Amino acid sequence: MLALAFLAVASLPAAFALLFCADEIMDRVVCGWSEWRDRRRERRTIARLDRAIEADALTRDIDLSEFDRADRRPLEQLAADLRRLGGQRLGGTGRSMVWHGAVVQAYDDRLRLACRALGITEHLAELSGVDQEIERVRVEGVLHAAGLALPAARAGHRQRHH
Repeated sequence: MLALAFLAVASLPAAFALLFCADEIMDRVVCGWSEWRDRRRERRTIARLDRAIEADALTRDIDLSEFDRADRRPLEQLAADLRRLGGQRLGGTGRSMVWHGAVVQAYDDRLRLACRALGITEHLAELSGVDQEIERVRVEGVLHAAGLALPAARAGHRQRHH
């Protein structure tokens, strides 16, 4: 009986702390449970979206080791270059033919780099004239389908003919 009395007296400070901090403890438990539930819901939503768009099929042919090379330009930078050069290529009226040719060449170089980074086959260097223009439009469409937003690949966008 004496041991039980000592145990009751020794646990009295813990009981008071529990009594006074119960609201904070409950708040932490509820917040932790809520955060866990939200993370679980997000993971389930992402998994459902992956299944709905067949994300594995879209990325199956991409060699991810290409993204780890030190000499590789970041895909975001390639996309920004493509948007900038694409705008200059389409809106460069009044410029010299040499300037326009240099912009088109730089644009094609960035298209080739983006295709290489995403594992997309392209034939821009092998073609010329109208065939190269057709290949450029095809490559822009494939890159757009892969998630790279290019001005010339948007639906309803009309290219100017020089």
